[in-house]
Amino acid sequence: MSTGELLNIEPVELQFPFELRKQISCSLNLSNKTDNYVAFKVKTTNPKKYCVRPNTGVVLPRSTCNVIVTMQAQKEAPADMQCKDKFLLQSVVASPGAAPKDITPEMFNRESGHRVEESKLRVVYVAPPRPPSPVREGSEEGSSPRASVSENGSLNAAEVTSVPRAHVERHEPQNNSSEVKFTDLSTWIGHYLLLC
Repeated sequence: MSTGELLNIEPVELQFPFELRKQISCSLNLSNKTDNYVAFKVKTTNPKKYCVRPNTGVVLPRSTCNVIVTMQAQKEAPADMQCKDKFLLQSVVASPGAAPKDITPEMFNRESGHRVEESKLRVVYVAPPRPPSPVREGSEEGSSPRASVSENGSLNAAEVTSVPRAHVERHEPQNNSSEVKFTDLSTWIGHYLLLC
């Protein structure tokens, strides 16, 4: 977190999970720690590559503002995944009741006698989030599901979950138990393991 006299800025490093041909956004939180209205302006060294919304605004006293920085889709990966792009966030005390429409470039001009606070933010590329593991919840990685089959090749119907109908024959129970027989047990086990 960057702490100036007017705004707390979080994060100070804009992290983009870099992926080719994909537009990526990250969020910047500005917290006004004063009792004044604070105007801000965001600049970048590479304006064609990034979209900042809002790029200017007013943070009300003791409140926060969320700024979204979006990196346009990139056609090629940078060497060593390093990025030299930077952002500059300028902030200045604004008049009480100021609104975004009241912000002028002159407000951020030090030569006009305004006290402008500046924070530099770096851009960092990080590895994109990994897709979820194909292992189902509740199962242990490295172990495969095992079907328990009685000696005569039958299973109780309550034990069968997702069995393709082509491999199951229903036999009318002789003794009030619901029994399922498989025409080809090795085929069923193969399909069962694929489904799990």
